Amino acid sequence: MANTFSQIYLQFVFAVQNRQSVIAKEHKEELHKYITSLVQHRKAKMLAINCMPDHIHLFVGFRPTILISDFVKEIKVESNDFINGKDWVKGKFSWQEGYGVFSYSQSHIDKVVKYVLNQEAHHQKRTFKQEYLELLKRFELQYDERYVFDFFD
Repeated sequence: MANTFSQIYLQFVFAVQNRQSVIAKEHKEELHKYITSLVQHRKAKMLAINCMPDHIHLFVGFRPTILISDFVKEIKVESNDFINGKDWVKGKFSWQEGYGVFSYSQSHIDKVVKYVLNQEAHHQKRTFKQEYLELLKRFELQYDERYVFDFFD
């Protein structure tokens, strides 16, 4: 689009179905590369990605021509198929329904990239549930805890 300028930085967070810890460390790099290719195929720019055993963070430079809901749906469906095709988990792998998406300004890029890449250390101090609810509160998003992810403590 001629004369269209944008600066959109979004962090996406979504969990494995039933919060199962099934994404093994030995598969992270391959999964990161695959999801990065999915993001790039949609003309977005991957700034940071990190899979934990039970959830994933994507930090993306986004284009205004992309619908957020379509983007997430396509990434989840195609990565589900990828993981299932690799037989990395017993049974059928699936991302849980729903996701979080949080927007940032350019001045926050370095901080968010470090946050996403430092998930292992971050989760030694707080659980994914604590982290996710903290994000919702920090961004002043109204939510009903019954409809946030299915958490199993």
